Amino acid sequence: MLPYALSSVAAARQRLSAEMLAGGMLIGAVDDVVLVLSELLSNSLRHAHPLPSGQLRVSWTCSDDQVEVSVSDGGATTEPRAGRPTLSSLGGRGLGIVEYIADRWGVRHEGDSTTVWAVVHVSWQARNATPRTTETPALREVG
Repeated sequence: MLPYALSSVAAARQRLSAEMLAGGMLIGAVDDVVLVLSELLSNSLRHAHPLPSGQLRVSWTCSDDQVEVSVSDGGATTEPRAGRPTLSSLGGRGLGIVEYIADRWGVRHEGDSTTVWAVVHVSWQARNATPRTTETPALREVG
């Protein structure tokens, strides 16, 4: 649970990034997952109400080749959808970015909450791999 505040975006990004890097996820995949989460969270803060508790619920689950991130809020008057902003628009790109990066995304309604989720394909560092060493042959003296 996070406060319904802009500072929650940075807090969620830092925690997700730290957990994914510590788990061995490749940096490019971490960047994609963190960007998707921050877009979902920013969209929620801009367009939706907080949960009845006054907070937002942020979560993620990892598997071998994907991470699902989700943000639950108190819903809004409109359904979340990817916009098609003009080049001069100042906003409206968040879910378009999510749509581009994620394998799939969607919306679930459960009681008083709305959850927007996205699944991102990820890559991990090789696990249990034997480090490869390069041997340099010794030079022998000719004499």
